[in-house]
Amino acid sequence: MSVNKVMVIGAGQMGSGIAQVFAQAGFEVKLNDIADESLNKGYARIEKLLSRNVEKERMTEQEKESALKQISTTTKLEDASDCDLVIEAVVENMDVKTKVFKQLDDITPKHAILATNTSSLPITDIAAVTNRPSQVIGMHFMNPVPVMKLVEIIRAIQTSDETYQLIEETTKKLNKNPVEVNDYPGFVSNRVLMPMINEAIYTVYEGVAEPEAVDEVMKLGMNHPMGPLQLADFIGLDTCLYIMEILHEGFGDSKYRPCPLLRKYVSAGWLGKKSGRGFYVYE
Repeated sequence: MSVNKVMVIGAGQMGSGIAQVFAQAGFEVKLNDIADESLNKGYARIEKLLSRNVEKERMTEQEKESALKQISTTTKLEDASDCDLVIEAVVENMDVKTKVFKQLDDITPKHAILATNTSSLPITDIAAVTNRPSQVIGMHFMNPVPVMKLVEIIRAIQTSDETYQLIEETTKKLNKNPVEVNDYPGFVSNRVLMPMINEAIYTVYEGVAEPEAVDEVMKLGMNHPMGPLQLADFIGLDTCLYIMEILHEGFGDSKYRPCPLLRKYVSAGWLGKKSGRGFYVYE
């Protein structure tokens, strides 16, 4: 089996980015969302990024138009009926995701692989709601998708070797670097990253240093391209809190306890860059 037709469910920043890289690699892509408005925004985001690549001479106008022609939009999940691979990139909520996977299990061909872009939820639990658990896998793309090379490929306990190998090969066709990871809370990326961000928040909470100082130490002393608090603002403080809660619940270890200051900022609506204020203020 080979992957030719792909559906990406969710036209937000992650979903549109995933659709873009598949289209640029020559795959036929269906971008799905529940609302036309979301689809239009997602498609416009792709068009804008590709146009910027043309301006910076990273691609030609012809390559841009060729990529855009590979993408169609739809609000109908039933249009996945002829797809070889479906990648779900909806809200990070287990109830929503399992509902989508149950529907996809009925709609898609028997050979189709069902993937989730979840950053922290258990793939094993998602696979269990389908009648094809061996064909369910995690494909955790990094943000921004068109730029970042890493894709964490997460194997549920049920995922077959054949499914993993096909997804690994497909990921390489996207000019991405696949890394195999087993299904544990936070996988590798967020299990390592989020406690670091949480600890950085604790240093502010406890009065050790101001946010600017914490970020400078990590940038200049540890050679990080972005400080942990600036990165948290970029990710979204609500997302950081949610992942810390999953780690705390999943491992039952107090070292994953979310910092009270993180909870307070989220309660205040200070979610980072997307809300205009987090550890920094954004215009």
